[in-house]
Amino acid sequence: MADIRVTVWNEFRHERRSAEVAAIYPDGIHQAIANGLRAEPGFLVRTATLDEPEHGLTQEALASTDVLLWWGHLAHGEVRDEVVERVRDRVLEGMGLIVLHSGHGSKIFERLLGTRTGALKWRDDGEKERIWVIEHGHPIAEGLGEYIEIPKEEMYGERFEIPAPDELVFVSWFEGGEVFRSGCCYRRGKGKLFYFRPGHETFPVYHHPDVLRVIRNAARWAAPTVGAHVSYGRVEPLESLKG
Repeated sequence: MADIRVTVWNEFRHERRSAEVAAIYPDGIHQAIANGLRAEPGFLVRTATLDEPEHGLTQEALASTDVLLWWGHLAHGEVRDEVVERVRDRVLEGMGLIVLHSGHGSKIFERLLGTRTGALKWRDDGEKERIWVIEHGHPIAEGLGEYIEIPKEEMYGERFEIPAPDELVFVSWFEGGEVFRSGCCYRRGKGKLFYFRPGHETFPVYHHPDVLRVIRNAARWAAPTVGAHVSYGRVEPLESLKG
């Protein structure tokens, strides 16, 4: 089976502006996530960041991406609309998309869900988060116990203004009593979309083994169907490519 081609996209702003964040992610959040994917066979991983030409998401780069991971926070508005449309087209054609943490406010997430998705409760007090697995049979939850516990995190709480997920895999609980839909699956066109809540930049969340496990599982789930050749503009069965 061919490796899943993953692009990990990150604004890469916090790490360059904050010594606190740089100490946790010296090579950037994108590299921590990429290394978590590379920890197991089956992934071919590249990274891209906001300040690269075309945000590192050229047509050619996306054409060779099976799953795109998206981490954004400070600079949602700086992402060019033509790049957003390019990513949207690829998702509709079959590319998987995993949106992480504050990426809920990104243009691409809102474009694919068809609504503003920034409305939620939040509190950055470094509270304990317990991410309960509510669909143990789902591929994204493979290998997990009853819950993932993160000692310190930013709190996100309901109401979270998103369309009802096609599948809800995780629900978070925080010390303040709030709950949050933290693992949401959608299908858009031929593509799969997964939103995963953990990942505030001032905590070492992307060094947590179970968080990285979820990301690897989600990349496998979101990848185009085995036996299909995905290229920019179409999804064709392998048999149709034989001469």
